[in-house]
Amino acid sequence: MNKRNLLAALVLGSALGAGALTPMWLRDVRISPDGSKIAFTYKGDIFTVPAKGGEATRLTSNSAYEAMPVWSPDGRKIAFTSDREGGADIYIMNADGGEATRLTFNSAAETPWAFTPDGSAIVYSAAIQDAPGSLLFPASWQTELYRVPVKGGRPVQILSTPAEAVSYLPDGKSFVYVDRKGLEDEWRKHHTSSITRDLWKYDASTGRHTNLTDRAGEDRSPVVSPDGKTLWFLSERDGGSFNVYSAPLDRPSEATRLTDFRTHPVRFLSRGADGTLAFTYDGEIYTMRPGAKPVKVKISLTADQDEPLRIRSVSGAGGAVPSPDGKQVAFSNRGDIFVTSVDYPTTRQITSTPAAESSVAWGKDNRTLYYTSDRDGHLNIYKARIGRDDDPNFPNATVIEETALFPASDPTDRATPVLSPDGKQMAFTINRRDIAVMDMNSKKVRKLTKGNIGNERDGMLDYSWSPDGKWLVAVVDMHRRSPYYDIALINVADGSITNITNTAYMNQSPRWVMGGDAILFLSNRYGMRSHASWGSQYDVLLAFTNQAAYDRYRLSPEDFELQKELKASRAKSAAKKDSKKDSKDSKKAKSDTTRTEKPGLQIELDGISDRIVRLTPFSSMLSDAYIDDKGETLWFLAKIDNGYDLWKKDLRKGSVSLANKLGAGPTGMQPAADGRTLFLTGGGSVRKMSLPGGKIDGVSYSATQKFDPAAEREYMYDYMLTEAEKRFFDPDMNGVDWKAMGKAYRKFLPHISHNADFAELTSEILGELNVSHSGGRYYPNGAREATASFGLLYDLTYPGPGLKVGEVLPGGPFGHADSAMRPGAVITAVNGTPVGSETDPTTLFNAIAGRKTLVAFTLPSGEKVEEVILPVRSSAVNSLLYDRWVKRNAHLVDSLSNGRLGYVHIKAMNDESFRTIYSDILGKYNECDGIVIDTRFNGGGRLHEDIEVLFSGKKYLTQEIKGEPTGEMPSRRWNKPSIMLTCEANYSNAHGTPWVYRHMKLGKIVGMPVPGTMSSVNWIDMQDPSLVFGIPVVGFRTAEGNYLENTQLEPDVRVANDPSRIVLGIDDQLATAVRTLLRDLDTAR
Repeated sequence: MNKRNLLAALVLGSALGAGALTPMWLRDVRISPDGSKIAFTYKGDIFTVPAKGGEATRLTSNSAYEAMPVWSPDGRKIAFTSDREGGADIYIMNADGGEATRLTFNSAAETPWAFTPDGSAIVYSAAIQDAPGSLLFPASWQTELYRVPVKGGRPVQILSTPAEAVSYLPDGKSFVYVDRKGLEDEWRKHHTSSITRDLWKYDASTGRHTNLTDRAGEDRSPVVSPDGKTLWFLSERDGGSFNVYSAPLDRPSEATRLTDFRTHPVRFLSRGADGTLAFTYDGEIYTMRPGAKPVKVKISLTADQDEPLRIRSVSGAGGAVPSPDGKQVAFSNRGDIFVTSVDYPTTRQITSTPAAESSVAWGKDNRTLYYTSDRDGHLNIYKARIGRDDDPNFPNATVIEETALFPASDPTDRATPVLSPDGKQMAFTINRRDIAVMDMNSKKVRKLTKGNIGNERDGMLDYSWSPDGKWLVAVVDMHRRSPYYDIALINVADGSITNITNTAYMNQSPRWVMGGDAILFLSNRYGMRSHASWGSQYDVLLAFTNQAAYDRYRLSPEDFELQKELKASRAKSAAKKDSKKDSKDSKKAKSDTTRTEKPGLQIELDGISDRIVRLTPFSSMLSDAYIDDKGETLWFLAKIDNGYDLWKKDLRKGSVSLANKLGAGPTGMQPAADGRTLFLTGGGSVRKMSLPGGKIDGVSYSATQKFDPAAEREYMYDYMLTEAEKRFFDPDMNGVDWKAMGKAYRKFLPHISHNADFAELTSEILGELNVSHSGGRYYPNGAREATASFGLLYDLTYPGPGLKVGEVLPGGPFGHADSAMRPGAVITAVNGTPVGSETDPTTLFNAIAGRKTLVAFTLPSGEKVEEVILPVRSSAVNSLLYDRWVKRNAHLVDSLSNGRLGYVHIKAMNDESFRTIYSDILGKYNECDGIVIDTRFNGGGRLHEDIEVLFSGKKYLTQEIKGEPTGEMPSRRWNKPSIMLTCEANYSNAHGTPWVYRHMKLGKIVGMPVPGTMSSVNWIDMQDPSLVFGIPVVGFRTAEGNYLENTQLEPDVRVANDPSRIVLGIDDQLATAVRTLLRDLDTAR
């Protein structure tokens, strides 16, 4: 955030301090049934205001985030969602405020939509459990619809398919709702694809679902008239933004546009009995009477709006870097720089700005720091030094002097400073994709690269200085093969670049070792190959910069020791000759020797690629590696089982041992300048390891941080705007005036005080770009008590008492041979507490995962049984449900095809999924005539090339032994027909993979169109760790010149799954794929 914006924020903040104000960013607006009041959410609390305007009344006031108010039919109660207990639960209170009562207790997030027409229950969505017979894909975004009594008690499932924004029909049981087809951001705008939301009518008497707005565009917020004849809703049709429409319910295609708002969307439509419509536009509430124009509701709100400064304990040392003398460690936390003592917990905060500082580098004097800051509205490099000579170090400094290395007014991005060993030069990134060097005395800057080492715009270049300050080693993408990188040497004198790896593998993390005689780096050249773009196993490789060092490395242990003895003998003889000189000459010689510098590095570029050796004896997931200055010991962090452990290899003897069982997360290695200490940094912790012994001790720190949340929020907003503009793959920003849009949304910042609202704001503005992989995300801590699972699926329509079991999941707590649990059994008690019919049984399941639990149940035969189990977390059950879904689909395909076809589902576009389907199609399905490839509900990755190769096989040879066929060539590809299944929830590379399948004419595609979401994303962390945002940074353009992003893929055979049939176990898409492939096989005979 620049100083002008910061000043504006402070002025505006003071203006909002206390007294009456006009609130903006009003969300979740609902007009009361009689049309007299409007409920809304503001800054995480529930308010009401007269529909004609006036003073707003706050109904809730606590630190929790509360939203989604819903009126009871008589207007006396309001239900809402609150995270008072960590998760999003349903509460109810009087419409004039007062104490709220909690109604739901499951740790899954619950969202209220309506009261039942008789006012007896609240209808809400939550991802708890599908119906036992359902073939719906198990995903947390595929919620179910429930009702819970207003007096509390047992929730009852209404629908097992997603249904949101419910509006009831006159029969009191049927309703209109909004569907959900995938994971696309809710606040994305202007897209016209298969994933956009539609309005549906559910007929409770027949169980039938009817799509009312089956079109390529968004339709939201349905409101049905009391007589059930008219439907009001929000729609993005007619090429504009969201507006209010009405249509006859029996002729929904005859929609009439009622408002004409431009630029921004209309949100949160509701209607009172008197016909008054209420909604928001541009953060404010409007009402509209029948036949009249919209009128803004003037609202005043009296409250103390000051957001106090916050003080937090510092926990987590990111980007930790030791000082050259190894006595101090600098690190960043929530955007500020800190320095701690290695031997004491004394810690000093160096920077304190709303902006983010990072990428710390030390000056040679141990009293100067350099780091990146974007406080000036762009990336700049700052310098901090200890202001008083008497202060020994940063942790004990009383005065810190800070200056910018480059003028704040210069908009050039400069970041990631790295000082040469002698402190005379500084390398840094310039404009996010090049490296420049500055002479620290003259301040003269030379640009070494010219857009020829990388293409990404995140500015995360990796480079380091040679010991003599004449070379840089860097990670480069010179062949335009991102994300497959090489290691290169850059001559600082002339900028010439030598690619020393020149491979199609991933090479990373280079560092100078052995006094500059070698460059250590990590490579997946020899490891187990990943069939995606990540996940391969790595090795530590060493490139020798000169032949002599390479030759020494290859000496046998005996010859190496002999050479050491010879060198020592020659040095001793030379010393004797010097001692015979007179003292004057001797002193002069000593003086000359003191002034004589060590000879420069011998960098021999010719043949350097031939001097690369593999050091690690086994490939693995590697975090970092280091070789001591003597070149005798390799230390590396490898993940073999749980976490990264420290390993040690004697480079002469070749012996390898586990040095320390750390079990750590990704950890880096940072040596002190003297080579006697190696710092292990990562996961928020810092440890020091003495060399050569390897003894590890922790480095403790103790600090607090004071910050202004409002100023930080404005900085994060500016950061998001900047990064989106710099990184988005389309230089035209998809035709959006990004600066104007940033200004339009900025006015809401003073009206936001919670991260949930800030994430929505981020999604709303990024949604203007109309692209996938974008929007803000807020990750709260979640429910304090997680709801455990018994690995059972229940009949959620069973009224009780007890819980009736519909299915026992294999592999779950009851899914083993020794258990008596069976479908039809009724659980009667948990840990001795009866499961009643009037209480919510969820309360018995909370906070018991992993604990021995006594379960009493009655079998269908009437036999009463008790068993002790270990309940599991929901994440474990999700895996069981997925396996169940795949096995049921495979059984259906086998049954429908009489064993002629096999079935595989590609869960994700990653290595694990590839290995699973590879094993299945060339193993148990090898004798089948064809294969059904299911890509539905795949969230992406990078696997399209491997899928293309796997299913493109065409037989060219038969291998035989004594005249009998024993195999076909190619033997590692599927050489028979296949067919691919797609749906609206295919995302990212799950769009690219079917596109390649179609483009290469590998087979037919069956199902629903795939939205155009083939792009690559950066999910960017904000300095508040609970917030991230996404922006697509790589687009994929076809030979015809269009991007795959926003280019929908149509199937050869279009078929949708009916919500009423899929819950009964009928998958029409799967059945159609089987029929189509069988027909094609029979036709080809």
